[in-house]
This record gives sequence, structure tokens and C-alpha cells, in this order.
Amino acid sequence: MPRLFTGLEIPDSVAEQLMTIRGGLSGARWITPDNYHITLRFIGDIDESTAYDIYAVLGRISRAPIPLTIEGITVFGGDRPRALVAKIIPTSALIELQAEHERLIRRIGLPPESRKYTPHITLARLRDTSPFELANFLSVIGHVPSMQFVAESFNVFSSRSSTGGGLYVTEAIYPLHQKEDTERARITA
Repeated sequence: MPRLFTGLEIPDSVAEQLMTIRGGLSGARWITPDNYHITLRFIGDIDESTAYDIYAVLGRISRAPIPLTIEGITVFGGDRPRALVAKIIPTSALIELQAEHERLIRRIGLPPESRKYTPHITLARLRDTSPFELANFLSVIGHVPSMQFVAESFNVFSSRSSTGGGLYVTEAIYPLHQKEDTERARITA
């Protein structure tokens, strides 16, 4: 079974704006815009039976669509930069959705996520990029205006290894809706 994670898709209009900063940074492996997403919960490599349990338990989630705001570009990794990311403002609705994913996936018996949740969109993975090069790059791109959009669903994605980064495939889509709406998840694979 491929490696799974849950996340929010990024609208094409937002992806097009984010991709304008691509290029001009040595050591950057740029993520293709159709792979931009906000991870909610990394799951990992699992068997088919566990995958079906995950699909079923996530189908219980009933939440309204979530307004999201991208607020600037930053770097993960400190003195050893490893990723260039777009920051997402961590609203209570987003944090609560992520926490619900964590609780439900742990109930199935999977281990807890070891990292603190920091919502973001990975734009590039960095290798041997110096902090000086990064500072110069960030000063050249300047201020990136905030962007807003509404997440109308969350997805289960799988990743497959390939040259230049993994290819993400949507395995299931779960609409975010008002509680009285009874629409179920749509399994795509």
C-alpha cells in the first residue's frame, strides 16, 4: 500500500499565485503546483485493511467548510534549511479538524504524530541551501500578499516515489458541510 496522509487541496487560483516565486534558489527542488496541499495528518505506509478502517473513521467527521489564509513565506529547518513553505494562519477551525484526524487515526491503533502541527504549504524542499542564499532569495521575492480561500473538503492522499519528488494521488474526498448535510465521502480509487 502506498504512503497515506490527509490534507486540504489548494485551489488552482492560489497555486498559480504561489508558483510565481519558483526558481532562482540553488538547492531547491520545487514542488509542482498540482501537488500543493496542507497536510492534516501524516499516516505512513499501511496495509489495505487499515486503509479501509481509516476511510471509514474519517467518514464520521462533520464540519463546516474552513476559511484559510496564507500569510507569507518562511523556511523550516533553522540553520539547516530543509523546506520553503507558505505559512497558513492556524485558525481554531483548522486546528480542531487536524486534532480530530489525530484522535480518530490513533483510535485505529496507529501511533501518534511526533511533530507539533504547523499548517503550511511546502513550496520547495531544500538541500545544501545556505541561510545566506535563502535570506537573499526571500529579500528578492519581497512581501507575498496574503491569500484567502475556503476548504470545502479534506482528502486522503497517497504518495508514490518518483524523480523530483513524490506524486500525490487523491484516494478519498470528504466534503466539509453543515451538520445537517448527510453527504458521504467519495472514494476515488
